[in-house]
Amino acid sequence: MSDQISLKDTFTERRIYFERTIFVGIFVVVLLSLLVVRYFSLQITEHDTYVTQSDRNRVQLQPVPPKRGLIYDRNGVLLAENRPSYSLTIVKEHIDNLDDTIVLLRQLIEIDDDHIKKFRRLLMRQRPHASVPLKFKLTEEEIAIISVNRYRLPGVDVDAQLARHYPHGELFTHVLGYVGRINEKEQFEIDEVNYSGTNEIGKIGLEQYYEKELHGEVGSQNVETNARGRVLRVLERSDPEPGQDITLYIDAYVQKVAHEALGDYRGSVVAIDPKTGGIIAMVSTPSFDANMFVGGISSKNYNVLLQSPDRPLVNRSLQGQYAPGSTLKPIFGLAGLHYGMVTPDSVVRDPGWYLLPGDKSNRLYRDWTWKTRRTGHAKFVAMEQAIAESCDTYFYDLAYQLGIDRIHDFSEPFGFGSKVGIDINNERSGLLPSREWKRRYKRLPWYPGETINTGIGQGYLLVTPLQLATGIAALANRGVHFSPRLLKSKNDEEMPVPQLATIEVDDKHWDFIHHAMSQVVHGPRGSANAISRGAQYKIGGKTGTAQVIGIAQDEEYDTDKISARHRDNALFVGFAPLASPKIVVAVIIENGEKSSRAASIARKVLDAYLIDQDMLNAPVLNDSVVGKKVSARSDLDRGQLAVISR
Repeated sequence: MSDQISLKDTFTERRIYFERTIFVGIFVVVLLSLLVVRYFSLQITEHDTYVTQSDRNRVQLQPVPPKRGLIYDRNGVLLAENRPSYSLTIVKEHIDNLDDTIVLLRQLIEIDDDHIKKFRRLLMRQRPHASVPLKFKLTEEEIAIISVNRYRLPGVDVDAQLARHYPHGELFTHVLGYVGRINEKEQFEIDEVNYSGTNEIGKIGLEQYYEKELHGEVGSQNVETNARGRVLRVLERSDPEPGQDITLYIDAYVQKVAHEALGDYRGSVVAIDPKTGGIIAMVSTPSFDANMFVGGISSKNYNVLLQSPDRPLVNRSLQGQYAPGSTLKPIFGLAGLHYGMVTPDSVVRDPGWYLLPGDKSNRLYRDWTWKTRRTGHAKFVAMEQAIAESCDTYFYDLAYQLGIDRIHDFSEPFGFGSKVGIDINNERSGLLPSREWKRRYKRLPWYPGETINTGIGQGYLLVTPLQLATGIAALANRGVHFSPRLLKSKNDEEMPVPQLATIEVDDKHWDFIHHAMSQVVHGPRGSANAISRGAQYKIGGKTGTAQVIGIAQDEEYDTDKISARHRDNALFVGFAPLASPKIVVAVIIENGEKSSRAASIARKVLDAYLIDQDMLNAPVLNDSVVGKKVSARSDLDRGQLAVISR
């Protein structure tokens, strides 16, 4: 075995080691240089940029919704207010799993499927990092449960807000309307910026019509939040501009009296000041509590209202269309005098029926007296008696003499056949028939018998309770006609009263018709004589009953054989005091049968406005008026009527 000699090249190894050390050193120096440069860039060059980005992570700009304007009656009674309310809200971007969070929340408090559906729809329409409400009107117990479990619920919070509240429940629903959640259609129509942070909007009634005035202008605030999205402090704030407070012509006490007088009847009462067109009362029954809709009504509760045969969702004052019956006889009588077709002394033979001249069918148009007396009101009847006792035979003949063209043209300026223009949406126009209307919509000629029916407020003729009150207000005011209004003032600034064209008729004719209407109430045989008992003022009025279904000539109206829903409607119109009217009332009771029922309701309303308001005396505090000095009227009982001194 031979020896092997190994030679070690120390110089080469050192050179290689040195080169590697130099390379590593250079590499480290380069890395350190890059790190220093980047550090310099972050701390010096881009400092402001990254500070701003950091602030954005902990500072958020939040909208501050405005306080909705309050609504008062003419005497300062608070009709719509704002009360503290607590909502469960979620910021989606602050939670890891939305579905898991909702499941957990449903384990803690009651959240039904309606809440979830509405929340998800709303979530799709909101901006990132927006606080989206899941449930409104949390109870104290629910708030406590959420508070105890906050550590398990990042992105979930309880927000304190002012929510709309209607302290008188169903009493003013068909006047005020209500607010409700903003839906998808409304989301595209509203000013998105101004409604940031606002979840509700006026849906119907005054709340909808004056939404712009009541809503106000949104404010904003910069807030500092923690990693879980909860607000730590407010850094900067721009206050919102609150909505305007509005005052109505409505008298809350008269409204209450009218509502209670209607009771369980389906119907409407409308009371107007003929000197201004201001609505003193506007009641539609049955009604419903508007508070049900604030924050969203459940499908179950809404379906109950929607499917009710009594139709509580319908505002009968504006949307109910009824045959006016004999309530328009004074206007038709005025037309006869104006056109010179009759004089106050002109008489008509009244056997209890009327035969149309030239009618070979011999059809008899019966007076209402025929059923019980088989005769008329008298052998001969003049206009005063015809109005006082509501003689159909007289007005059959007068309608025949006038013809449908004159009836239409004279009635139209009183507001019939078109919307009267009240400051609430969804008003219906009624129907004032004419030859042209029938030709256009029925494609048939006009027949003389249809004119006869129109003369007693039947046939095609339809009016809303509001139209009826407005038309009689023009009659009471001797042709001076105002558009009916609910709004009296905004932030104490009086609103102008829109006046319509004056109806020109000779003064002596106005005098005669007013006198004849006084005989309806104060005459010995007046059709509403019963309501004159104990009256401290003179009333002009007119009763009316109107068929709901047609009765054949050879048949007679028998209450016992007709279903309750097919019985006649009962009506009354009246104004007082006779010499200088301050209030006009129109009452319609669906299937009420007897006009005396409607007349007695009208008397209660007249008393409430003309007599009871003199009892405004001793000052008391009204809890429903926040931060204002009031005198009696707190629970709307006369003698306790709240009057605000502003």
